[in-house]
Amino acid sequence: MIVAVRLTDLVTSGGCAAKYPAAQLQELLAGFVPVEAEDLLVGLSPADDAAVYRLDDETALVFTLDFFPPLVDDPRDFGTIAATNALNDVFAMGGRPLLALSIAEFPEELPHETVAAILDAADKQVREAGAILAGGHTIRDKEPKYGLAVVGTVHPDGIWPKSGARPGDALFLTKPLGTGLVLHGAQRGLAGEADVREAVEWMTTLNRDWADVLRAFRPNAVTDVTGFGLLGHAYETAERSGVRLVLEADTWPALNGALEVARAGEKTGGDRRNRDFAAAHVTADGVSEELLALGWDPQTAGGLLISLPAEKGAALAAELTARGLFVRSIGRVEDGAGVTVD
Repeated sequence: MIVAVRLTDLVTSGGCAAKYPAAQLQELLAGFVPVEAEDLLVGLSPADDAAVYRLDDETALVFTLDFFPPLVDDPRDFGTIAATNALNDVFAMGGRPLLALSIAEFPEELPHETVAAILDAADKQVREAGAILAGGHTIRDKEPKYGLAVVGTVHPDGIWPKSGARPGDALFLTKPLGTGLVLHGAQRGLAGEADVREAVEWMTTLNRDWADVLRAFRPNAVTDVTGFGLLGHAYETAERSGVRLVLEADTWPALNGALEVARAGEKTGGDRRNRDFAAAHVTADGVSEELLALGWDPQTAGGLLISLPAEKGAALAAELTARGLFVRSIGRVEDGAGVTVD
């Protein structure tokens, strides 16, 4: 499609790389007193990909919101990516999306057709996820931003928390890494159009099909890999589960072009913020800097990081592969603390 306005020219940072620094966010949230409510199954103690509130013995609501500035210029791609990223939080909790509302900030000068394309693309992705886009709220802002507030449902016994990883678990990842590196590299002339197109295809892929398979395997812990990068989200899982995650760097799947950008010494701004957040808890002796850059790279609408009993791992991988769904075994869970990269 012809792009009337280069959306990325209007922002300083796009996608999940625009997240507030995790280290500062952790410090701010430390001052909040957790709400004491019997039916609040997941809230801030500990925080997760979404909040979960029990309605009755069979149904709990999953609630999340996510929005960010553009990371691509095509308005339809931006709308689809933003919607995917928000919807995937519900899938990461084991839930199914039910209803969504738009969160939108646009310059008044932005062409009408550009705004319409963003909203229409988001609506189509919400429908693809099995939910309804029922409205929203839009304000004026010099920097465009878009996302969704999403409500879904899950059985109270079927919630997938970040905090459930157990020693003896196997770790799996369901999308390649490197969206931040590829998009940043494209701006520097280090990644090609085909590399960007592949990254966009992954960022517009819902985690729904993987979640549908995973429910039968009852994983111990699940999170989606987004702005804090693989290593940041792995640290969150390890810290909240009271375990050590051991990741095998040479198994990490990379998008075409991502490692080439890393070898050129390029990193996104989110890389530094992610290291500030979790590097003190990550041991990576002897691991190449290009692989570490891949691990710290902020992802947008990334895949699921899954922790489940090792004896279920082969069957899960076989079932996903049989359905044509990407999966990669990337490590294990042990007694201890933090993250070790081999």
